[in-house]
Amino acid sequence: MKIALAGGGTAGHIEPALNTADGLRAADPDCELVILGTARGLETTLVPARGYELSLIPAVPLPRSLNRDLLTLPVRLIRALGQTRNAIKGADVLVGFGGYVALPAYLAAKSLKIPIVVHEANAKAGLANKVGARLAAAVIETVAGSLPGAKRLGLPLRTSITNLNRAESRFVASEYWNLNPIRPTLLVYGGSQGARNLNRVVSEAAPELVELGWQILHSVGKANQDYLNSENPNYKTVEYIDRMDLAYAIADAAVTRAGAMTVAELTAVGIPSIYVPLPIGNGEQRLNALPVVKAGGGEIIPDAELSATELVSTLIRWESEGLANRAEAARSMGNKNSVADIVQVIIEVGQKR
Repeated sequence: MKIALAGGGTAGHIEPALNTADGLRAADPDCELVILGTARGLETTLVPARGYELSLIPAVPLPRSLNRDLLTLPVRLIRALGQTRNAIKGADVLVGFGGYVALPAYLAAKSLKIPIVVHEANAKAGLANKVGARLAAAVIETVAGSLPGAKRLGLPLRTSITNLNRAESRFVASEYWNLNPIRPTLLVYGGSQGARNLNRVVSEAAPELVELGWQILHSVGKANQDYLNSENPNYKTVEYIDRMDLAYAIADAAVTRAGAMTVAELTAVGIPSIYVPLPIGNGEQRLNALPVVKAGGGEIIPDAELSATELVSTLIRWESEGLANRAEAARSMGNKNSVADIVQVIIEVGQKR
């Protein structure tokens, strides 16, 4: 079987595509995989690093308002279609994850009569996936209600997360960061570049949290190295977490943004979280976290309302209510079998061609 996957631009589109590719390769080592991307996105480094070949096509960003880019959209799409058709010719199925490459991939697949599977990571679908869903043989969503007629199968996750045994890995994690394996641990991260307001609030709250019995593993981000100054052994600041599986193994609670992958991983491993949605965009981060919050697996604190006092009081309340209950509620919203479920849908669609 030959399968084309289209997901480029940001890690939020690329990572699900790569995790799905890993699942397809595991299910059928002989399948031929074509991964589409552009020269302007993170896929130029992420895709080869995972051992896959990248087929480059022109980027076609979709304008969000009436402007000159909208007027030139048809011309740019036509130019991209030819290259995209050549890249996916002979495929049994095309799987799209949104992003710059998705719309030309959907249109090219439709013109070649290649069946389409659409995967939506966020609670609020982008324009490319809204178009793709109308052309698709199957639609998959992570958050219920993001696309009409979709199956809620979750977000495809890395095997290091789906296979994680937190109890067995907790002592490994404590040695990795020189932390106490017995002490409750708060994991804080705001993405690879960091989140300055998260960093400020957590650094202010850290002394009181440590006094209350917590230890903190805090990824400040590459753009916020001025926060790498903690000398408290119970407050570990790092620039970047290169082993998220071990971070999840030792974490008893988390303070994070609410990107789709972050929410999916935290729920899959059962970590209750204080979500501080990115205060830009179309509000999808808040919507990503909302079902988990409604289930009792976390809380949302708007970025503008986050303070050291609010953070400390929330964690004190969580401890009094029982962290284990919130952890179980978070776990109930996750899906460790998402890759296998999604791969099954893709193969079924391809076999029907």
